[in-house]
Amino acid sequence: MGKIKLYIVLLFLGLGLQQSYGQNYKFKTSGFSVLEKNEKGKWGKWSDLKLVNLLISLDTDKNRIVVYSQVIQLFDIIVYQPTEENDTDIVYSFTCKDNNGDDCTLSIITRKNQDNRKQLYINYNDRIIVYNIFNM
Repeated sequence: MGKIKLYIVLLFLGLGLQQSYGQNYKFKTSGFSVLEKNEKGKWGKWSDLKLVNLLISLDTDKNRIVVYSQVIQLFDIIVYQPTEENDTDIVYSFTCKDNNGDDCTLSIITRKNQDNRKQLYINYNDRIIVYNIFNM
């Protein structure tokens, strides 16, 4: 019986001393574009690329992505989707809720055939925002 208590105490100490080491990734933007659905529900055309210099943070400890634009965009990560990879892209996707409670999917895409250029896509039902990003 004494050994069982010792094992239980050691187990709780071991679990209590463990720390999860999440990561915090920081990106800068160089430009963005928007695609919206029209009144008929059809996708329009991408807007002209606008130059913008913003900070984006992916914090896996807090399960959130923050775009530090003029109006801060906060996305709570609900699901970390499996990584997808093919000949041209590596895609890290996240099912999220934004600060208005709207559902969206964020994807960080690395374009292998374009010198590993990175883009952040924010996908809603009626619009898509894309930021060209690079690691800080």
